[in-house]
Amino acid sequence: MNRRDFLATASVGSAALAFSSCNEGNRQAIDYSKQVKEKENKQKTIHVNKNKKTTIRLATSWPAHFPIMGTGVENFVKRIKEISGGSLEVKLYPKNVLVPALAVFDACSSGQIDAFHSGPYYWKGKNSAFSLYSGIPFGFTAEEINSWMLFGGGLELWREQYAKYNLYPFMGGNTNIQMGGWFRKPITSIEDMKGLKMRIPGLGGEVFAKMGVNPILLPAGEIYTSLERGVIDATEWVGPALDIKMGFYKVAPYYYSGWHEPGSILELTFNNKYWNKLGREHQSMIEVASSEMNSNMTSEFHAENIKALQTLKSLDVNIMQYPKDVIEVGKIALTNVITELSTANKDFQKVYASIDKHLQLSKEWSDTSLRYFLNER
Repeated sequence: MNRRDFLATASVGSAALAFSSCNEGNRQAIDYSKQVKEKENKQKTIHVNKNKKTTIRLATSWPAHFPIMGTGVENFVKRIKEISGGSLEVKLYPKNVLVPALAVFDACSSGQIDAFHSGPYYWKGKNSAFSLYSGIPFGFTAEEINSWMLFGGGLELWREQYAKYNLYPFMGGNTNIQMGGWFRKPITSIEDMKGLKMRIPGLGGEVFAKMGVNPILLPAGEIYTSLERGVIDATEWVGPALDIKMGFYKVAPYYYSGWHEPGSILELTFNNKYWNKLGREHQSMIEVASSEMNSNMTSEFHAENIKALQTLKSLDVNIMQYPKDVIEVGKIALTNVITELSTANKDFQKVYASIDKHLQLSKEWSDTSLRYFLNER
């Protein structure tokens, strides 16, 4: 072997040795099996569910096979069975099968059911702060509310306040930005809003009430008939993908862009005592599957809305924007609602302070990045 060959061989050998040493160090650094500290939990987390089956009774506020929201939960049920190898099964009860659509909160709190899928703003009568977890008018987009929930303290606040009702919530989807509603007559100014009977829940309903609207809370199955018969003059629902299936365009041809729910969270919530009885393996499976449902549902809403909008246009639906004076009055109304609810409820004040802090930072970043990009695109 000549000197050049020797040096080349030595260099390769040294590099291989160094690479091997680095790999060995990395293997040691990420070998979490050597870092178990909580010995008391060891038995709970290692195959404790093998050869036994746990069943979760889950009720929803949606009809069976309801697009995106209902089917999203059905997919969650399938995923739980797949991930657990059959040791964890979810028995799904669509709305009104076991409990009424808007009774799932109380039924889960009392232990009549183990879990439910619905929307937090339906329970603002329990605590006005709950409406904030669904989002606020002129507030968070879907991406922003997810970031606040996961990394801005929102989820911790939500669980802290739901715990008072023996409940443990997860994010269970997001409708993405919602449309502003279907109207039987066009809105030309703020004067046209006054006295309207409109199906609209949550903080949006509170704001619209300040604008002179009479907000009404109705479950999904009653909205079309109420609109057709003139029991209500207008309704918001979600967006093109679901609205077209509800047939609202047949009886209320004026469809407005929205600002009342720019990114609305849906919830997968468990009875807290039941949750704490589950093995850690099953809890982890639920955490993973709920995160997947949250992400998939958000993306599916976007994918279906962009297609449904084209269909609505082909049906000659009048796609409108609220007049400027409606927007201006809406922003003033929102400020008044926030002030009143913060004064009346310390929980609301605490949650809104957290939201506002995160939102102001997010708005600055969005103005610097996303708004610029969209304007240029």
